[in-house]
Amino acid sequence: MSFTLAIVGRPNVGKSTLFNRLVGKRLALVDDQPGVTRDLREGAARLGDLRFTVIDTAGLEEATDESLQGRMRRLTERAVDMADICLFMIDARTGVTPTDEFFAGLLRKRAKHVILAANKAEGRAGESGVLEAYALGLGDPLRLSAEHGEGMSDLLALLMPLADEFAERAEADAPETDVDVSEDMDDGAPRVPTKAKPLQIAVVGRPNAGKSTLINQMLGEERLLTGPEAGITRDAISVQMDWDGVPIRMFDTAGMRKKARVQEKLEKLSVSDGLRAVKFAEVVIVLIDAEIPFEQQDLRIADLAEREGRAVVLAVNKWDVEPNKQKKLKDLRESFERLLPQLRGAPLVTVSAKTGRGLNRLQEAVMKAHEVWNRRVTTSQLNRWLIDMFEAHPPPAPAGRRIKLRYMTQAKTRPPGFVVMCSMPEKLPESYSRYLVNGLRDSFDMPGTPIRLWMRSQAESNPYKNKKKSTPSRLRKHLDKPPHS
Repeated sequence: MSFTLAIVGRPNVGKSTLFNRLVGKRLALVDDQPGVTRDLREGAARLGDLRFTVIDTAGLEEATDESLQGRMRRLTERAVDMADICLFMIDARTGVTPTDEFFAGLLRKRAKHVILAANKAEGRAGESGVLEAYALGLGDPLRLSAEHGEGMSDLLALLMPLADEFAERAEADAPETDVDVSEDMDDGAPRVPTKAKPLQIAVVGRPNAGKSTLINQMLGEERLLTGPEAGITRDAISVQMDWDGVPIRMFDTAGMRKKARVQEKLEKLSVSDGLRAVKFAEVVIVLIDAEIPFEQQDLRIADLAEREGRAVVLAVNKWDVEPNKQKKLKDLRESFERLLPQLRGAPLVTVSAKTGRGLNRLQEAVMKAHEVWNRRVTTSQLNRWLIDMFEAHPPPAPAGRRIKLRYMTQAKTRPPGFVVMCSMPEKLPESYSRYLVNGLRDSFDMPGTPIRLWMRSQAESNPYKNKKKSTPSRLRKHLDKPPHS
């Protein structure tokens, strides 16, 4: 990426709409009500031949206290300080407001380069607002329509000379090297996370479980908006970091409440954004509040991650305020084994997002879960194991006919999936499949990871299956020929 562009402005001027247009995806939540965006969201933008990083920010408000609006403003000011270019947006249909004037003065002092954009300027309704924008003292305003894509070529023309300047500076500052680094990997080996393809981790849980605080603690900075209010996070925000030498992309998701309680359209969008993050993740950290662990919603979230086939790590947060740790931990493990049998053996780690205690154990659990999720077992090992399992506990014999397990192979990883060729797979009970899955976990050290097991019949590949047997031709009767001549 050649430079970083931060889109700033007061609430509901169209910042997230422009962000989505520049990245070419509907990443940021968009709604008519103001104040939808609260966190900083980064994306890889593409405009013509330019490639750069774009940052969507929360709407600027004049609050400076410890309120939610005040914390959102400080986060946006941080984006202004770290960005190479600021795109200051106003609403051309509303015109210049006192809030716009206040923040224009702020940007003149803090930002390195400022581009003034009058959004919603399509048609005649925005002409007066464009003229008013000249009074802000930030140069000629750029007429935009983020919704309809008007003015994108003019934005490209303004960014091109600045991009060339940043590219020349980056080339001058780049260290000289003659080492060619290649990432040749064995196809059969587990995927090693790289900067280009980092390990993807989603942190999910109920509202106010401490997800954003945990990620801030891992980053070592206040990158995500936090506070005592439940439901602060709305978008599934991704941040890239180096976690003790391992490149990762961490997804912070909105708190997931019971479906019956989710009434507002915006909360539905937030939850669906979080569900999408789970589908793209490799490892899912289910964060649980130590004060009220394993509520019904916690169990649903953990079960969702298992059904999506993701490696799961359970982290119990707010452990620093727990008075009776030993008894509580024993109760947690008992509840986990009883309430989530489908994740038997998954890591259960106690952490404190506030103090940072337990993060080393959490990292070890995540790396172990990822390694197990990628594990491959050879066919010879599987078939020796299958013989032992068959002899220890043979499958049932429906109608007096014994079900035969012929052989077994691993069909996939991420998560591990196995195929067992057998006779009459439709009559094999679910309990026997669970017996085999639990045996795979114990014998090949695959605790907690989702395991997929498919029973197949060799007859399914027989092209003559279910076809009628050949009978003597009826024509033979009329030709006076014996039926088997």
